[in-house]
Amino acid sequence: MVRRSAAASAAIYLQWSVANHCTSEMSPAAIHLQWFAAEDEGRTEEPSEYKIRKAREEGRVAKSQELVGALGLLLPAVALAILAPYMGRTIREMIVFYFSKAAEADVTTDAGPLAAAFFSYFARLTLPIALVALVALLAANLFQTGFLFTLKPITPDFSRIVPRFGQYLKRTLFSVEGLYNFGKTLLKVAIIGMVAYFTIAGEFKRLMAMFSVPFWSSVKLVASLAMRLLIEVAVILLALSVPDYLFQRRQYMESLKMTKEEVKEERKMQEGDPLVKSRMRERMRELLARNMAANVPKADVVIANPTHYAVALEWERERMTAPTVTAKGADEVALRIRRIAEEAGVPVVENRPLARALYADVEIGDSIPEKYYQAIAAVLAHVYAASGEADAFRREAAAEA
Repeated sequence: MVRRSAAASAAIYLQWSVANHCTSEMSPAAIHLQWFAAEDEGRTEEPSEYKIRKAREEGRVAKSQELVGALGLLLPAVALAILAPYMGRTIREMIVFYFSKAAEADVTTDAGPLAAAFFSYFARLTLPIALVALVALLAANLFQTGFLFTLKPITPDFSRIVPRFGQYLKRTLFSVEGLYNFGKTLLKVAIIGMVAYFTIAGEFKRLMAMFSVPFWSSVKLVASLAMRLLIEVAVILLALSVPDYLFQRRQYMESLKMTKEEVKEERKMQEGDPLVKSRMRERMRELLARNMAANVPKADVVIANPTHYAVALEWERERMTAPTVTAKGADEVALRIRRIAEEAGVPVVENRPLARALYADVEIGDSIPEKYYQAIAAVLAHVYAASGEADAFRREAAAEA
């Protein structure tokens, strides 16, 4: 029982009449020369979702290697600090084992057990740190790019065999990215040097006293100082990787920017793809057919023949270019559409030729063809006039004109 503004039905006929009138009277002299102005060739348009998705499929994503390196250094360093007692015991056990076997082992007969012991100790010492490093690298990449698997970056490209020194020098030295990388390297070296200097200077007296302390005490002091320095440097590199990631993301989006012509071509390609259009129409029809009981009460009019065909039309000027078929059916489905319309108070107009033609020519979810514009406008005008809205209809039609 939805009632549309009387201006909606009047606007149908008026808009089409004005359009046809303008089309018939337009002359070549009336075409503005600005239509043929050259497009800006610069890449000024933001990249579309389609282009970003295609770039991602090719392995082109925004990623900071600084973040990968920082996490790949920090987490193994922390794991090394936590596992230091375990690793120290393992190393001591390994040294004792090999020194005990040095005098009694026969290389010709005991080579196998000695090698097996070596690989066992090696795995116990390296596998925990290697697993933490692997998790850190995976986490750093997943955080930046999400899960992405593509072989495009490692596909052989024979066009790159010939070195292009000019392009390489331009990209690495005479570009914003090259200057940024150069400045970033200098900054990292300076910060790491300062951290190392202040860390070692704070322990200088203890380092000088190592000559008078036991050997293991000296080893512990040097190891703890090296571990502290490693963790501090990793934390600083992690802090520096945040602005680097933001910069890399900005550069990535800049590299994907499009020209106005590329935007037009992409839109034309997507909108003009017959497969995409057919799938969209099919999906729309499925939704509308499934929701027929909800769509018919929203219609402006139902055109029937009187028991064999029924077509429900809806027209909203704000979001539709022309009246749209929201439901249609034959025989039992037509009777059901009429019954729902009558219960909802939607006008039912019996027009056999028009109902049959619309049923045959227009699918659910499609706008009516231009050849039916005038007939549908007359039907809607009659519906609103019969419902007592003739005066408002005429006033708003004049306002629209």
